[in-house]
Amino acid sequence: MAEDITHSVIGTMTYLAPVGSLLDEAPCIALENAISGCIQRNQNQLVLDLEGVTILGSRALEIIQDSNEKLLHSGGFLKYVNPSALVKDILIVTGLGDQTALSTSSFGQIFSVGEDFSTMPSMKLGDILLEMGVATDELVAAAMSMQSKSHKRIGKILVENGSISENDLLKALSRQLRIPHISMRPGLYESTAAHLIPREITRRLEVLPMFKVHDTLTLATMDPHAIPALDEVQDISGCKLRLVLANREEILKHQIEAYSDNAFSAELVENLATDIELVEQAQADYTQIDEMAGGSPVINLVNGLIQRAVRDGASDIHIESGRNRSFVRFRIDGVLYEVLSTRADLHPAIVSRLKVMANLDIAERRLPQDGRMQVTTQGRSVDLRFSSLSGIYGEKVVLRVLDKNNSILDVEKLGMSSSNLTRLKKLLGRSHGLILVTGPTGSGKTTTLYASINQLKSIEKNIVTIEDPVEYQLDIINQNQVNEAIGLPFAKMLKHVLRQDPDIIMVGEIRDRETAEIAVQAALTGHLVLSTLHTNDAVGALSRMTDMGVEPYLLSSALAGVVAQRLVRGVCPVCKTTYLPPPELVTKYQWPETARLTKGRGCSACYDSGYRGRLGIHEIIESSDGLQQLMAKNPTKAELQAFTAAEGYPTLFDDGMQRALEGRTTIEEVARVIHAG
Repeated sequence: MAEDITHSVIGTMTYLAPVGSLLDEAPCIALENAISGCIQRNQNQLVLDLEGVTILGSRALEIIQDSNEKLLHSGGFLKYVNPSALVKDILIVTGLGDQTALSTSSFGQIFSVGEDFSTMPSMKLGDILLEMGVATDELVAAAMSMQSKSHKRIGKILVENGSISENDLLKALSRQLRIPHISMRPGLYESTAAHLIPREITRRLEVLPMFKVHDTLTLATMDPHAIPALDEVQDISGCKLRLVLANREEILKHQIEAYSDNAFSAELVENLATDIELVEQAQADYTQIDEMAGGSPVINLVNGLIQRAVRDGASDIHIESGRNRSFVRFRIDGVLYEVLSTRADLHPAIVSRLKVMANLDIAERRLPQDGRMQVTTQGRSVDLRFSSLSGIYGEKVVLRVLDKNNSILDVEKLGMSSSNLTRLKKLLGRSHGLILVTGPTGSGKTTTLYASINQLKSIEKNIVTIEDPVEYQLDIINQNQVNEAIGLPFAKMLKHVLRQDPDIIMVGEIRDRETAEIAVQAALTGHLVLSTLHTNDAVGALSRMTDMGVEPYLLSSALAGVVAQRLVRGVCPVCKTTYLPPPELVTKYQWPETARLTKGRGCSACYDSGYRGRLGIHEIIESSDGLQQLMAKNPTKAELQAFTAAEGYPTLFDDGMQRALEGRTTIEEVARVIHAG
């Protein structure tokens, strides 16, 4: 297996470059053999290039530790280059990645550790907090005064009275005690290590075992002074302890995943190799599948996936089957990330379990099915929309996650620029007319509609909505759901709604000519109508309406305005850094010479992507006399674009580049979303 690891020699140093996950036995043996071969050839100055390594396990860490001891004994060394943020943190918390090992001037671009404990002077906790700028002399003095009465530690007193945050205290303790402080996340602990201590005990002691390297157990705790608790862990595990400081809530949250016997256990997660041999798919035993769907491992797997999706802020869960593996991907901030792969034979059981939760027919595996379910997790209620579609390897399921806690129902919080927000409020202030919100699927159109309706709601107005489905329930608003199965589509329901004396009508989506014509007629007869269309830009909405068969002269009279939007990922606030834009961009977009752009380096808070959260970019066109005259002539899309450009309306790309200049997103993200040059 050693030949699978790239081997190169530069000067006196030998580089080894393993690739992939170092969790299983086979890649660990390959690493061990490669290092042993170098030592036998007296190549004692080794550098592990970890750029291609995604994760490390305890077995790999033991090999690295043993190899380092052998190399030091022979006068050599073992250093690391190019670790990801996750791999670097694993090395640091287990004590294998000190300042010397992780950074040296001997070779290229090396990761440097943020804190070098060896050079720090010994200081009191209060002095450290003062130096950090999170506490004042008065606060520290008051805490010291309270300490003599309560006998509590100064740090705990300051946290309890709200003077400092728990994270501030942990950072200060890290410096004082020379203990690493990390942000807990998946990959920074192993389930096998966690199970060395019973779950009930770790919950009571508020600790989480992370890795066991030989006789040393790395333990996450928020209180390094809790000697009785640490002694109890040491007695049960029989290991020496290496402490790591972590936030209490993060420890308790990740205890759930570390101890869950679900998808994240070795029994359910298997990365099976893929080959090119064509294999006929055997007829599935659906009786056995139904039995598996009722079994606790599959239930735990599904519950764990939903729980993790909500925790990570995923908008969709994709569960799909390949030839010999089943994949689970989360859509986070508009991008899909693979979070899990399981054995292919588990896939039908997972789908059946979800169908049971959505009250669907588990025996129907050929026709598409749609449903919904509601779950409660982490103290909040979450709606899940279920959609299945049969494929050649089985049914694919997509769950849309509707977390009401994360919903935006305020136009002030849509992230619009001040000029666009003013235009939107002006449109919403009209007594009648048609307002269209356009964009592709997943661009936030429905959120904008809900925020707009929430802005308009009043006890003096009758607001009626027609939706498919109703996603969020709003007070004093009459919400109605389309039901195609009983012959109640958008158009028919809209006709009935007009007899309900509405002031404002929200139509979830204009899909056909009949709905479009009725919406236009409603706007012409004194109603304010809000709806959505799937088009790429604002002028595209005008062309789409005429293409549907709406008479241009009617549309020109009814239209109030069009809002086109996209969602772009925001720069992670934790790891953001600024840089000078290339001169050609400054010239092209006429930016000031002092312009600075922002990007994220990648950190634990953003899953090493450099992005966290999303914001909207918008293009708003208001109806004017000139636009009405042009629309009445049934113009082409090119003529409409020429008109809006002449009127000076900022485009989606213009708004996106302005957000990049403000440091809220990147030009690469804007180009990715809008497909502009």
